[in-house]
Amino acid sequence: MLRVLAVDDEKPLLEELLYLLRSDPRVRSAEGASDATGALRRITRAVESGPDGPDAIDVVFLDIQMAGLTGLDIARLLAGFARPPLIVFVTAHEGFAVQAFDLKAVDYVLKPVRPERLAEAVRRARELLAGPAREEAPERQAVPAPRRPAPGAPATDRTPEQIAVELGGVTRFVAIADIAYVEAQGDYARLHTDGGSHLVRIPLSALEERWAPHGFVRIHRRHLVALGRIDELRLDAGTTSVRVGPAELQVSRRHARQLRDLLMRQATG
Repeated sequence: MLRVLAVDDEKPLLEELLYLLRSDPRVRSAEGASDATGALRRITRAVESGPDGPDAIDVVFLDIQMAGLTGLDIARLLAGFARPPLIVFVTAHEGFAVQAFDLKAVDYVLKPVRPERLAEAVRRARELLAGPAREEAPERQAVPAPRRPAPGAPATDRTPEQIAVELGGVTRFVAIADIAYVEAQGDYARLHTDGGSHLVRIPLSALEERWAPHGFVRIHRRHLVALGRIDELRLDAGTTSVRVGPAELQVSRRHARQLRDLLMRQATG
C-alpha cells in the first residue's frame, strides 16, 4: 500500500485531493502540505528515513503553479536524491507536460480531478513500485504506455475516425480529419488542429501505426503529419522542412526521401 504526500497551496483543492486519496484502498496513508517549503521539509525527512523507515513517502502528488517554488522546481530538487519518491503532477494547466515527463513524472493529472483519473495514477505508481523499474537507471523509470486504456483514459478511439481527448476533466471527441500534425511529448502526444491543440496519453509510435490508413506519415522522431495538410515542401542548404498551416516542421534525413516520393505520387495521382 502506498504512503503519499499531496502538495497544493489552495486549501480546498488540497483537502479534496486528500479525501480522494484516502478513499483509495491502495493508499495506506495520505498527508498534505500547503506550500513548497513544508513539502520539501517532509520529503527530505522521508528520504533520510529510507524506503522502509517510519517517515517514508512513496509518491508525491504535486501541484505545479504555487507561490514561491513551483512543483517543477521541487521535482528538479528531488532529482538530486539517490532514491526520491515518485511524482504525479496534478495541475489545471496542460502546457507543462513536456517538462513534467522530462522530470520522470509517473503521471500528469488535470484539474478538476476525476476520481477514476486519480485512481489510474495511483495504479501506475503502485505498479512501478511493485516492479523492477525502481532498480533500473533513471531513463527507464518513466511510465511505459499502457497496453490498453484504463476507464476514462483520453487516448481511446470511439470510431476509427475520432479520438477522445480530455480537457479540464471533460472528454470530447476530435475528428482525425481535423488534425494537421502530431507532436511527441514524452509518453504523450499533442494533436494540432486548426482550432488549437490537445494532449493525449499515447506515444507517437502508436499513432503512427494506427493512423497510417488516414494518410499520416512520420517526418521526424517528434512529428507525425497528415500528408494532405502539407502546404509546402522546402529544401534549404541540404535541410528539408514542410509548412503545415502556420507551422514549419523539420524533416529528418531518414524520412526526407520517402516524404518527397509520397508528395510526388499525391501530386501526379
